[in-house]
Amino acid sequence: MRRVSPSRALGLLISAASCPALASAPVELDQVLIEDQQQGELEAAAARLRQTPGASNLVDLQRVEQGRVATNQDVLAYQPGVFAQSAGNDGIKLSIRGSGINRAPSAHGSGVYTMFDGLPLTGPGGTPYELLEPLWLSRAEVLRGANGFDRGALALGGAVNYVTRTGYDAERLQLRYEVGSRGYAHRQISSGQVLGKLDYYVALTDSEYDGYQEHSSGSAKGFAANVGYRFNPNLETRFYLRYRETENELAGRVTKDQIKHDPRAANAGYVTRDDSRPQPGSTWVANKTTFYLEDDAKVEAGLVYHDFPMDLREGAMRLKVAYADVSGTLNYQRRDTVFGHESKTTVGWRTTKHLPNSGASQFARSGGENFGARSRDFSYQGSDTVLHVGNDLELIPDLWLTTGLAMIYTRRESAVTFPADGGKVSQHDWDYAPRLGLRYDINPDLQVYGNLSRSVEPPHPWSLIWSSTVATQPIEMQNQTATTLELGARGDSALGHWDLAWYYSQVRHELLAVELVPGQPSKEFNASATVHQGVEAGLDSTLWERPGSGKLSLRQAYTFSDFHYRDDDRFGDNRLPGIPLHYYQAELRYDWPSGFYAGVNTQMASKVQADYANSYHADAYALLGARLGWNSPQQDWQTWLDLRNLTDKRYAATVTPGYDSTTDKNRFTPGEGIAAYFGVSYSFK
Repeated sequence: MRRVSPSRALGLLISAASCPALASAPVELDQVLIEDQQQGELEAAAARLRQTPGASNLVDLQRVEQGRVATNQDVLAYQPGVFAQSAGNDGIKLSIRGSGINRAPSAHGSGVYTMFDGLPLTGPGGTPYELLEPLWLSRAEVLRGANGFDRGALALGGAVNYVTRTGYDAERLQLRYEVGSRGYAHRQISSGQVLGKLDYYVALTDSEYDGYQEHSSGSAKGFAANVGYRFNPNLETRFYLRYRETENELAGRVTKDQIKHDPRAANAGYVTRDDSRPQPGSTWVANKTTFYLEDDAKVEAGLVYHDFPMDLREGAMRLKVAYADVSGTLNYQRRDTVFGHESKTTVGWRTTKHLPNSGASQFARSGGENFGARSRDFSYQGSDTVLHVGNDLELIPDLWLTTGLAMIYTRRESAVTFPADGGKVSQHDWDYAPRLGLRYDINPDLQVYGNLSRSVEPPHPWSLIWSSTVATQPIEMQNQTATTLELGARGDSALGHWDLAWYYSQVRHELLAVELVPGQPSKEFNASATVHQGVEAGLDSTLWERPGSGKLSLRQAYTFSDFHYRDDDRFGDNRLPGIPLHYYQAELRYDWPSGFYAGVNTQMASKVQADYANSYHADAYALLGARLGWNSPQQDWQTWLDLRNLTDKRYAATVTPGYDSTTDKNRFTPGEGIAAYFGVSYSFK
């Protein structure tokens, strides 16, 4: 029996990497008793991620579901290197290594390539959030930075793969109900089974909330389904369907002074105009078919159709947007022995294209549903096509060399078709992204790694219009690129399971707020050179354990994010706004053998710059929460109580960067005040 204090566990994070003598006895994956298919898939996913010479996260939704599961913020909590904060609805601000730093919450995400079940969700227009219902998931895999290369992800932030439940890891019938403060309710009924060679999963979910701020209520409803069929040991296929509608009132961003004195108030203009964002229904339909070949190889083919219209009623306009994407993927993987050395090769191709009907119509609007004359029509056309080749070669036992090269072809076309004097821009670009990495398993419980890579992120077609200083004339923009060096280590020791990563990125043409015309409002455009560097550390420790008595554990995640200009003409070496320099989350928890558990948790963030001039900032904060619950020994009943922000701290959850604020402006979204959530679920075995 070994005791480790919480302070010692945190303080010795780094020393664990250099002290293999502290490691406990090795545990081989094939010696683990897999009690069910879900745990087996989780272990297999962990093994795959460990074969990547870079940082990653694996999120088990069984752990997440032991508390409130309202948004993607709950899914990605306690994950080093990941900043995920909600603005009170589904539209979180997600940033990995400074990706999408200029984005506001509730906007299409940038800088992270997002997938459902290994198939594209992200398209040329970014990543919409309407279909991200967390209760449909089995796990989430985060491949930070260049580590999503073999998935065709070339963005600065890497990739996130959300894996849906199937008949192999779902209950025959499950009912779940969550309720909480300020009218929150979240309900789901789901079913999954294996019927011979066929399996299925289907879930119906709906939610509603009044919101923390005035004028921030919302609702959502949708369903997910998939059906898989194994024709024989060498051929299997699966069809997927997701559909979801969302509707949100918009409270808008407020000032720092409002957050301090009246955080529940909305932006007055948003209330007067009755701003809202109805999403009339997003549909994602896909198929993935896998062929297992005789020479230790496999081919995986995927096809996706994604339709996601929007009706944006924000400000003095209404924007009706039609978006539809079609995607295709083809991946070939094989194992070989090359001159006595084990070799693993991946060749992949993916493409996503806006369909011809993608575009928008803009109308004048005085408030609510009082729509005026049409002021502008414009089209969005674009495609992203990536061809990537990668190889892992074992140079000597346990030392692997990773090499790769990707080519990306991007097309961006935006045209203003009304009024008649509207312009058009058409860009066609080739770019490249090489990758070189090493990983060495010093022993089964200690791995070190490093990689050097290049990332490429093209502008979105809509930004060619909205970044222009002339409403009818789209402009050209360049690809954002970065060269990144990453070093890290991970393993198991007396302190627990730990991982530690450091990265340094030199970014060119980063998509930030730029003053294109002196004296006029800034627009998103290619900025001068910047640096993104940081440290990401995670530690899961068992502090005390005794058979028959229970276990005390501590999980911690710390992210250091230093993003700044490199000798900018106006801002020098100023820090980039929108993301805290220090971000820490932790949970101390006790589990009893009977299935009861109780814990306390915290979230801490340093101050966040609100503009590129560093003239204003959001204050640092520390939150305290608690959670207790019970999982029945039969694994049928589950119930929990989740308490948030127990001190009712007033703070800014997200900051949308401005150019040069000089005064307190509407840049901030308040975090939720003190709240309580209760949930119960029952599974028919």
